[in-house]
Amino acid sequence: MPTDPGAGHDLRHHGDAEVRDDGSTLVDLAVNVRADTPPAWLRDRMAASLAGLAAYPDGRAARAAVAARHGLGVERVLLTAGAAEAFVLLARALKVSRPAVVHPQFTEPEAALRDAGHTVDRVLLRESDGFRLDPAAVPQDADLVVIGNPTNPTSVLHPARTLARLARPGRTLVVDEAFMDAVPGEREALAGRTDVPGLVVLRSLTKTWGLAGLRIGYVLATPETVAELERAQPLWPVSTPALAAAEACVSPAALAEAEEAARAIAANRAYLIAGLRDFTSHGLRVVEPAEAPFVLVRVPDAAGVRERLRFLGYATRRGDTFPGLDEEWLRLAVRDRETTEGFLRALGRALGA
Repeated sequence: MPTDPGAGHDLRHHGDAEVRDDGSTLVDLAVNVRADTPPAWLRDRMAASLAGLAAYPDGRAARAAVAARHGLGVERVLLTAGAAEAFVLLARALKVSRPAVVHPQFTEPEAALRDAGHTVDRVLLRESDGFRLDPAAVPQDADLVVIGNPTNPTSVLHPARTLARLARPGRTLVVDEAFMDAVPGEREALAGRTDVPGLVVLRSLTKTWGLAGLRIGYVLATPETVAELERAQPLWPVSTPALAAAEACVSPAALAEAEEAARAIAANRAYLIAGLRDFTSHGLRVVEPAEAPFVLVRVPDAAGVRERLRFLGYATRRGDTFPGLDEEWLRLAVRDRETTEGFLRALGRALGA
């Protein structure tokens, strides 16, 4: 059911808060950035761009590269300082009267809409349904709908045909595909589609390539929407090193590397989930099927378990800041098998297993 409680969740809490200050020495399962990134070849590309810092950034080449990657014209692409900037632009630039955000999901879209003065309807998906979308739950008169795919933090991958059913004349449908490049084959992606009315797709290059500190993402939308968002941007919003990274990360070689990484993530996720199932007798449940580089788990006394895990050297992401979840939820980033084995041993101790 759509609701608009307006309070009760810290929408500006994110996983990086778990590994700041005294958490900086912990093994990080809280932040969904692929470990051991950016790769050396990408660091070299960005370093080479530093020689041009005296000139103002020129995004034409990067914009053309992103457009070619998705088979679109450049007029359908807008480069942004991370996908998070795109949420602010959408909230400030689009003239909407009834925005709806499908939760649980990344909280910045709602935070940006509220900061821009909008009243936001929350469409809360239910655990009993596997946090899967029923398009009928979205208000018919919502003129802006935001949903993630695959969704953070539930790791649910919604069918593209289900999301397309949300589109209609007079409505902007925003699909956050920040983690889609971590899905083998990017199945269920809407990026590159021009047949869905009002579609806006957001992509991030920070997760797969380890560029959270650089800030680079992009918007794919109709030329009219792109122009409207671009007018709301400051001048030169994306730095020269970020533009170099964007161009590099959509090259054929980079896409092949991302696909290989996505398959490795899938295997490592399966290993993590298999280990988590050993704790079902302690009340732990995993949301399945999981399709993103993280998993969502419900566990009794999750706050206590999280603190005990910190004592044992592991940072996890609390789930109660996501609308639709409570204090019994934790999100776990997928890591390599060795890291996972160490974490599972610590989890057993934290649960008293």
